Amino acid sequence: MTAEQLRNSILQEAISGRLVPQDPNDEPASTLLQHIREEKAWLVKEGKLKKKDLVETPIAEDEIPFEIPKGWVWARLKTIVYNHGQKTPSNKFSYIDIGSIDNKRQLLNPKETIIEAIDAPSRARKIVVEGDIVYSTVRPYLHNMAIIDKTFAEEPIASTGFAVFSCHTGLLNKYLFAYLLSPCFDSYANDGDNAKGVAYPAINDDKLYKAIVPLPPLAEQKRIVAKLEELLPIVDQYGKAQTELDQLNAALPSRLKQSILQEAISGKLVPQDENDEPASVLLEQIQSEKQRLAKEKVLKTKDIVVTPIPEDELPFDIPETWSWCRLGELAFERMGKTPPRGESEYWLNAKYPWVSISDMKDYGHVKTTKEGVSEIAAQKVFRQISPIGSLLMSFKLTVGRTAILDIEAYHNEAIITIQPYVDKEYAFRNYLFYVLPLLANLGDSKDAIKGKTLNSTSLYNLYIPLPPLAEQQRIVAKIEELFEQIDKISK
Repeated sequence: MTAEQLRNSILQEAISGRLVPQDPNDEPASTLLQHIREEKAWLVKEGKLKKKDLVETPIAEDEIPFEIPKGWVWARLKTIVYNHGQKTPSNKFSYIDIGSIDNKRQLLNPKETIIEAIDAPSRARKIVVEGDIVYSTVRPYLHNMAIIDKTFAEEPIASTGFAVFSCHTGLLNKYLFAYLLSPCFDSYANDGDNAKGVAYPAINDDKLYKAIVPLPPLAEQKRIVAKLEELLPIVDQYGKAQTELDQLNAALPSRLKQSILQEAISGKLVPQDENDEPASVLLEQIQSEKQRLAKEKVLKTKDIVVTPIPEDELPFDIPETWSWCRLGELAFERMGKTPPRGESEYWLNAKYPWVSISDMKDYGHVKTTKEGVSEIAAQKVFRQISPIGSLLMSFKLTVGRTAILDIEAYHNEAIITIQPYVDKEYAFRNYLFYVLPLLANLGDSKDAIKGKTLNSTSLYNLYIPLPPLAEQQRIVAKIEELFEQIDKISK
């Protein structure tokens, strides 16, 4: 049960007479209601109410939503409340509108809005006094309600978007407030027949004041209010704990995956096998391939130079059969481009998919793109299309998001294509696919306008813990197994 459901349940119990026990010695609510009628008659004589305010509409049997205890009565809202009328402010005043109320806690915000009469909004007319209840009648803001529980710096005037309820003697404002918050009254106020208007449907005064209220004896109202003041703060604590738990549960799958990846890059996810060829053998194969490419003029001589990583720069320990390497020494890196937007010839008659970061999902495959580029763009702007199976990684703003191309495509300048020099059965690509999101955020990044970014140098120098080829395959298999289990549990 959520905190909101629990709160609603408690409020419903309160207004149904089930939250606290009845006491046969309590003066019945029928007597209380008669006292209220007498007070209304006196207020009419004093000129504070009109004779029409004494008129009561009988309550039909089919209007009653639930049974109430013996000693309680049903009463129209109009019968048990009144208001102090309206006025056009002539001096400075404290203005109460929708924004004056914290609708999560149903409290007045501490900051007051002081307005000069000459600048008064036309809807600022309703008089309020301490102890009154202000209730927003506009349906999207029904819980913008509060008890006026303080003295204002200037005379308080409420917006006409509020109903203002002053309780007659014998009706506790805190009890009525609980009723206005209850799901029973919410249902009445939100009923399509009771709320009118298109853009901002509102419950009109006629329907509002015809609402029926379950009225307990005064002594029981006091017991109900005391019990609510005891229970509702506990519900708030429960709600806070529930929110924290929900946030923890939402973050848990990601945290578990991060932990798995940390174990993977540290050589702790799967056991080492002494029969595996060490990573140094793979590095020799990579170096041989790079020398071949240099002879064919695909790479430059400087591209085959291996720069040792200083011992004191290594971020963590790895197994003896592993090696620390720089990404640029293990794989060919190609940055993308964005053709000038003003040159329509690059975008019209799109022939080739063009990947942006929004086309990439975390650990996903790119099968389609939102945009494409023309043959002219392919010839004039780009050097080479990234083939099917290429590993993509974002390195600006969203740093380290990886995806695998299921199509041939170009991509923008915030994405890099990574193609390992040696990659048997995509083993190294798949290893990088999973571990680069973690490693990229450990790299040499710098603040960008809206986040972080890597540059060509930091991408080249990104430190990679390289396992033996066979262990790479075992690591990837274990990651996929565990990620699948996490995804099933989190659904």
